[in-house]
Order: sequence, then C-alpha cells, then structure tokens
Amino acid sequence: MDKEQSNRHVDDLKKRLHQFLEKLESIEPETTDLNEIDQLISLVDELENQMNKIKKDQ
Repeated sequence: MDKEQSNRHVDDLKKRLHQFLEKLESIEPETTDLNEIDQLISLVDELENQMNKIKKDQ
C-alpha cells in the first residue's frame, strides 16, 4: 500500500472514531436502549476491523 492510500485510510479511521465519540457523548444513560448499545458495539467492531486492515497493509 502506498503512503497516500495509507494516509487516506487513517483519515477515514479518524473520521469514524470521531463519529463514534459524538454518538457516545449524545447518549443519555438513563434512556439508552439495546439498539443504541448495539450500534455502538458495531461501530467499535468496524473501527477495529479498519485498524487491523491498515496494520496488515503496512
């Protein structure tokens, strides 16, 4: 993988992480349902997969 492509992947990962953090901050613990928790878990899984792909490609 060339450096430019790697940088794009890292930028995408940063954007997704930022989205995750925004979602996490917007959640009200008292009113959160399982669907919202599942969405957060899915986002974490996606972030992990993206990170592992970047590591593998380097």
